[in-house]
Amino acid sequence: MAKDATQTRAVLVAADISAITQLILTERESRDLGRWERLGECYLPDSHVEISWISGTGAQFVAGSIEMARRGVKARHRLGPVLVRLNGERALATLSGIIDIPGEIDGVEFCLSSHARFLYPVERRDGRWGLMGFYGIYVRDEISTRIPGQHLPILARDLATFRPSYCMLSWLLTRQGGYAVNNELPGIDRPEAAEALERQLLAWAEVDAQV
Repeated sequence: MAKDATQTRAVLVAADISAITQLILTERESRDLGRWERLGECYLPDSHVEISWISGTGAQFVAGSIEMARRGVKARHRLGPVLVRLNGERALATLSGIIDIPGEIDGVEFCLSSHARFLYPVERRDGRWGLMGFYGIYVRDEISTRIPGQHLPILARDLATFRPSYCMLSWLLTRQGGYAVNNELPGIDRPEAAEALERQLLAWAEVDAQV
């Protein structure tokens, strides 16, 4: 390949990676700030979302996010760098993130922090990149009180039915939001499920995990 053609291809690849990265950041910012129309524009019609509190289309995720905000569950996200594995009209974007959810129990204010990996399969249609899905692999979570030294009345038996990788998140969504949390999601406590999900999405995009 000639030098000019190689440089042109590199510029186009960089532009696609930048566009996909901005798409992911737009989706998360829109979710956090309640910009629902903009959030919906990020997802393709046949997209699928599979996270703790919902399994459905991108449109159903947007509707569910609106309902979650109405219930007073105010999640915010801290995001790590986005890694994009690109192959023509498809890509897989991955990043680490922390979900912060404030709450209160018996007059004690707290913040739950759930650590996870986010996976976004992405596809370009009619010249525009869109999300084909959003998936989570759960790592761990913890709760801290707003005022140091205060104690929360959470007992071991309250968490006994929940998975170790997202037990506090499950507890909070069940108690504060009234959600039936999926207890079978990929997490580091079930590495075979996490690996299977990643293999599936890599195969869909036809990209290599090492890229």
